[in-house]
Amino acid sequence: MDATPEDRLLDGRVRLRQAPKGYRAGMDAALLAAACDAPDGDRVLDVGCGVGGALLAAAARRPATLFLGMERDPAAAALARENVALNGMQDRVEILEGDVGVAFKTLGLPPFDAVMANPPFFDDPGVLRAPAPAKQGAWMADGGLAAWTSFLLKAVREGGSITLIHRADRLADILALLAPKAGSFQIRPIHPHADAPAKRVLVRAVKTGKGPLALLPPLVLHPREGAKHTVEAEAILRGEAGLAWA
Repeated sequence: MDATPEDRLLDGRVRLRQAPKGYRAGMDAALLAAACDAPDGDRVLDVGCGVGGALLAAAARRPATLFLGMERDPAAAALARENVALNGMQDRVEILEGDVGVAFKTLGLPPFDAVMANPPFFDDPGVLRAPAPAKQGAWMADGGLAAWTSFLLKAVREGGSITLIHRADRLADILALLAPKAGSFQIRPIHPHADAPAKRVLVRAVKTGKGPLALLPPLVLHPREGAKHTVEAEAILRGEAGLAWA
Protein backbone atom coordinates (compact mmCIF):
# COMPACT_ATOMS: atom_id res chain seq x y z
CA MET A 1 0.00 0.00 0.00
CA ASP A 2 2.80 2.42 0.87
CA ALA A 3 4.43 1.84 -2.54
CA THR A 4 1.33 2.98 -4.42
CA PRO A 5 1.67 6.56 -5.70
CA GLU A 6 -0.74 9.06 -4.23
CA ASP A 7 -2.41 11.90 -6.12
CA ARG A 8 -4.42 14.82 -4.80
CA LEU A 9 -7.78 15.90 -6.26
CA LEU A 10 -9.91 18.99 -5.69
CA ASP A 11 -6.94 21.10 -4.64
CA GLY A 12 -5.83 18.51 -2.11
CA ARG A 13 -9.20 17.73 -0.52
CA VAL A 14 -9.17 14.15 -1.86
CA ARG A 15 -6.24 11.74 -1.61
CA LEU A 16 -6.18 9.03 -4.28
CA ARG A 17 -3.79 6.12 -4.48
CA GLN A 18 -3.53 4.72 -8.00
CA ALA A 19 -1.44 1.95 -9.50
CA PRO A 20 1.59 3.38 -11.34
CA LYS A 21 0.62 1.43 -14.47
CA GLY A 22 -2.76 0.91 -16.08
CA TYR A 23 -5.78 3.21 -16.20
CA ARG A 24 -5.49 6.31 -14.01
CA ALA A 25 -8.34 8.65 -13.11
CA GLY A 26 -7.99 11.99 -14.87
CA MET A 27 -10.06 14.74 -16.46
CA ASP A 28 -13.03 12.55 -17.34
CA ALA A 29 -13.40 11.40 -13.74
CA ALA A 30 -13.13 15.00 -12.51
CA LEU A 31 -15.86 16.16 -14.89
CA LEU A 32 -18.16 13.27 -14.00
CA ALA A 33 -17.78 14.07 -10.30
CA ALA A 34 -18.48 17.76 -10.94
CA ALA A 35 -21.67 16.80 -12.81
CA CYS A 36 -23.12 14.79 -9.89
CA ASP A 37 -26.00 16.87 -8.52
CA ALA A 38 -27.58 14.40 -6.09
CA PRO A 39 -29.19 16.21 -3.12
CA ASP A 40 -28.58 15.47 0.55
CA GLY A 41 -29.62 11.99 1.64
CA ASP A 42 -29.80 10.52 -1.86
CA ARG A 43 -28.13 7.21 -2.75
CA VAL A 44 -25.75 7.34 -5.71
CA LEU A 45 -24.18 4.42 -7.56
CA ASP A 46 -20.93 4.89 -9.48
CA VAL A 47 -20.71 2.00 -11.95
CA GLY A 48 -17.18 0.96 -12.86
CA CYS A 49 -15.65 3.16 -10.17
CA GLY A 50 -12.07 1.92 -10.59
CA VAL A 51 -9.95 3.06 -7.63
CA GLY A 52 -12.55 5.72 -6.78
CA GLY A 53 -11.44 8.88 -8.60
CA ALA A 54 -14.86 10.17 -9.62
CA LEU A 55 -16.59 8.48 -6.68
CA LEU A 56 -14.52 10.16 -3.96
CA ALA A 57 -14.44 13.53 -5.69
CA ALA A 58 -18.23 13.46 -5.98
CA ALA A 59 -18.52 12.42 -2.31
CA ALA A 60 -16.25 15.29 -1.27
CA ARG A 61 -18.40 17.72 -3.24
CA ARG A 62 -21.62 16.36 -1.73
CA PRO A 63 -20.86 15.57 1.93
CA ALA A 64 -24.44 14.66 2.89
CA THR A 65 -25.01 12.16 0.06
CA LEU A 66 -24.49 8.37 0.22
CA PHE A 67 -22.33 6.66 -2.41
CA LEU A 68 -21.69 3.11 -3.54
CA GLY A 69 -18.94 2.33 -6.03
CA MET A 70 -19.18 -0.85 -8.10
CA GLU A 71 -16.03 -2.29 -9.67
CA ARG A 72 -15.43 -5.64 -11.32
CA ASP A 73 -11.63 -5.75 -10.98
CA PRO A 74 -10.75 -7.09 -7.51
CA ALA A 75 -7.43 -5.22 -7.33
CA ALA A 76 -9.03 -1.90 -8.26
CA ALA A 77 -11.90 -2.52 -5.83
CA ALA A 78 -9.43 -3.24 -3.02
CA LEU A 79 -7.54 -0.04 -3.75
CA ALA A 80 -10.83 1.86 -3.87
CA ARG A 81 -11.63 0.62 -0.37
CA GLU A 82 -8.21 1.81 0.80
CA ASN A 83 -8.92 5.21 -0.74
CA VAL A 84 -12.28 5.43 1.00
CA ALA A 85 -10.54 4.81 4.33
CA LEU A 86 -7.69 7.16 3.43
CA ASN A 87 -10.24 9.96 3.06
CA GLY A 88 -12.24 9.01 6.15
CA MET A 89 -15.46 8.41 4.19
CA GLN A 90 -16.32 4.91 5.42
CA ASP A 91 -19.57 6.12 6.98
CA ARG A 92 -21.15 7.04 3.63
CA VAL A 93 -19.05 5.54 0.81
CA GLU A 94 -18.89 1.79 0.16
CA ILE A 95 -17.29 -0.39 -2.53
CA LEU A 96 -18.94 -3.45 -4.07
CA GLU A 97 -17.41 -5.92 -6.50
CA GLY A 98 -19.78 -6.34 -9.42
CA ASP A 99 -20.05 -6.39 -13.20
CA VAL A 100 -22.54 -4.75 -15.58
CA GLY A 101 -22.79 -8.10 -17.34
CA VAL A 102 -24.71 -9.45 -14.33
CA ALA A 103 -28.32 -8.46 -13.75
CA PHE A 104 -28.73 -5.62 -11.24
CA LYS A 105 -31.38 -7.57 -9.33
CA THR A 106 -28.78 -10.17 -8.34
CA LEU A 107 -27.04 -7.56 -6.18
CA GLY A 108 -30.03 -7.51 -3.82
CA LEU A 109 -30.08 -3.72 -3.66
CA PRO A 110 -32.99 -1.29 -4.07
CA PRO A 111 -32.76 1.05 -7.08
CA PHE A 112 -30.66 4.15 -6.55
CA ASP A 113 -31.72 7.79 -6.71
CA ALA A 114 -28.91 8.50 -9.17
CA VAL A 115 -26.33 6.53 -11.12
CA MET A 116 -23.19 7.76 -12.82
CA ALA A 117 -20.57 6.13 -15.01
CA ASN A 118 -17.56 6.62 -17.23
CA PRO A 119 -18.04 3.53 -19.44
CA PRO A 120 -15.13 2.09 -21.41
CA PHE A 121 -14.79 4.09 -24.62
CA PHE A 122 -14.45 1.15 -27.03
CA ASP A 123 -16.37 -2.05 -27.58
CA ASP A 124 -14.81 -3.22 -30.84
CA PRO A 125 -11.18 -4.43 -30.64
CA GLY A 126 -10.88 -3.81 -34.38
CA VAL A 127 -11.28 -0.03 -34.15
CA LEU A 128 -8.09 0.72 -32.24
CA ARG A 129 -4.71 -0.64 -31.39
CA ALA A 130 -5.17 -3.03 -28.49
CA PRO A 131 -4.61 -1.28 -25.14
CA ALA A 132 -2.03 -2.50 -22.65
CA PRO A 133 -3.30 -5.43 -20.58
CA ALA A 134 -3.54 -3.24 -17.46
CA LYS A 135 -5.87 -0.86 -19.31
CA GLN A 136 -7.96 -3.48 -21.13
CA GLY A 137 -10.86 -3.49 -18.66
CA ALA A 138 -11.12 0.30 -18.51
CA TRP A 139 -10.91 0.87 -22.26
CA MET A 140 -12.78 -2.10 -23.76
CA ALA A 141 -16.42 -2.72 -22.83
CA ASP A 142 -17.46 -6.35 -22.68
CA GLY A 143 -21.00 -6.51 -24.01
CA GLY A 144 -20.66 -3.07 -25.55
CA LEU A 145 -22.19 0.21 -24.53
CA ALA A 146 -25.60 -1.48 -24.56
CA ALA A 147 -24.67 -3.58 -21.52
CA TRP A 148 -23.73 -0.44 -19.60
CA THR A 149 -26.84 1.56 -20.45
CA SER A 150 -29.07 -1.44 -19.71
CA PHE A 151 -27.49 -1.86 -16.28
CA LEU A 152 -27.76 1.85 -15.49
CA LEU A 153 -31.45 1.87 -16.39
CA LYS A 154 -32.12 -1.09 -14.11
CA ALA A 155 -30.07 0.37 -11.26
CA VAL A 156 -31.92 3.70 -11.00
CA ARG A 157 -35.44 4.31 -9.71
CA GLU A 158 -38.16 5.95 -11.81
CA GLY A 159 -37.55 9.68 -11.77
CA GLY A 160 -33.89 9.14 -10.86
CA SER A 161 -31.00 10.51 -12.88
CA ILE A 162 -28.40 8.83 -15.08
CA THR A 163 -25.19 10.78 -15.69
CA LEU A 164 -22.35 9.58 -17.86
CA ILE A 165 -19.35 10.88 -19.76
CA HIS A 166 -18.31 9.37 -23.05
CA ARG A 167 -16.85 10.04 -26.48
CA ALA A 168 -18.73 12.70 -28.42
CA ASP A 169 -18.97 10.44 -31.48
CA ARG A 170 -21.05 7.95 -29.46
CA LEU A 171 -23.73 10.49 -28.51
CA ALA A 172 -26.28 9.14 -30.99
CA ASP A 173 -25.77 5.61 -29.65
CA ILE A 174 -26.13 6.77 -26.04
CA LEU A 175 -29.41 8.56 -26.76
CA ALA A 176 -30.79 5.64 -28.74
CA LEU A 177 -29.92 3.13 -26.01
CA LEU A 178 -31.39 5.21 -23.18
CA ALA A 179 -34.40 6.68 -24.98
CA PRO A 180 -36.81 3.73 -24.63
CA LYS A 181 -36.88 4.14 -20.84
CA ALA A 182 -35.41 7.58 -20.17
CA GLY A 183 -35.90 11.15 -21.31
CA SER A 184 -35.41 14.77 -20.28
CA PHE A 185 -31.95 14.56 -21.80
CA GLN A 186 -29.39 17.27 -21.11
CA ILE A 187 -26.13 17.27 -23.07
CA ARG A 188 -23.02 19.29 -22.34
CA PRO A 189 -20.29 19.13 -25.01
CA ILE A 190 -16.69 19.12 -23.78
CA HIS A 191 -14.22 20.80 -26.17
CA PRO A 192 -10.43 20.51 -25.87
CA HIS A 193 -10.16 24.04 -27.37
CA ALA A 194 -12.76 26.65 -28.26
CA ASP A 195 -12.09 26.20 -31.99
CA ALA A 196 -11.98 22.38 -31.92
CA PRO A 197 -14.83 19.86 -32.12
CA ALA A 198 -16.06 18.32 -28.88
CA LYS A 199 -14.22 15.13 -27.93
CA ARG A 200 -16.41 14.27 -24.94
CA VAL A 201 -20.03 14.71 -23.91
CA LEU A 202 -21.64 14.69 -20.50
CA VAL A 203 -25.14 13.26 -20.77
CA ARG A 204 -27.81 13.42 -18.08
CA ALA A 205 -31.12 11.61 -18.44
CA VAL A 206 -34.07 10.97 -16.16
CA LYS A 207 -35.64 7.52 -16.05
CA THR A 208 -39.20 7.89 -17.39
CA GLY A 209 -38.48 11.61 -17.93
CA LYS A 210 -40.65 13.33 -20.54
CA GLY A 211 -38.95 16.74 -20.88
CA PRO A 212 -37.44 17.99 -24.15
CA LEU A 213 -33.80 17.48 -24.97
CA ALA A 214 -31.58 20.42 -23.93
CA LEU A 215 -28.17 21.17 -25.45
CA LEU A 216 -26.27 23.12 -22.79
CA PRO A 217 -23.39 25.58 -23.21
CA PRO A 218 -20.10 23.77 -23.84
CA LEU A 219 -17.16 23.48 -21.50
CA VAL A 220 -13.80 24.38 -23.05
CA LEU A 221 -10.85 22.75 -21.30
CA HIS A 222 -7.72 24.44 -22.66
CA PRO A 223 -6.79 27.85 -24.08
CA ARG A 224 -4.52 27.90 -27.11
CA GLU A 225 -1.96 29.98 -25.24
CA GLY A 226 -1.05 30.71 -21.66
CA ALA A 227 -2.48 28.60 -18.84
CA LYS A 228 -2.92 24.85 -19.05
CA HIS A 229 -6.66 25.07 -18.41
CA THR A 230 -9.35 27.65 -19.00
CA VAL A 231 -10.55 29.56 -15.95
CA GLU A 232 -13.78 27.54 -15.88
CA ALA A 233 -12.01 24.18 -16.19
CA GLU A 234 -9.44 25.12 -13.54
CA ALA A 235 -12.21 26.07 -11.10
CA ILE A 236 -13.85 22.67 -11.66
CA LEU A 237 -10.60 20.78 -11.12
CA ARG A 238 -9.95 22.66 -7.89
CA GLY A 239 -13.45 21.97 -6.62
CA GLU A 240 -14.36 25.65 -6.63
CA ALA A 241 -17.15 25.11 -9.20
CA GLY A 242 -19.36 22.32 -10.45
CA LEU A 243 -21.13 21.53 -13.70
CA ALA A 244 -24.72 22.56 -13.17
CA TRP A 245 -27.64 21.11 -15.09
CA ALA A 246 -30.61 23.12 -16.31
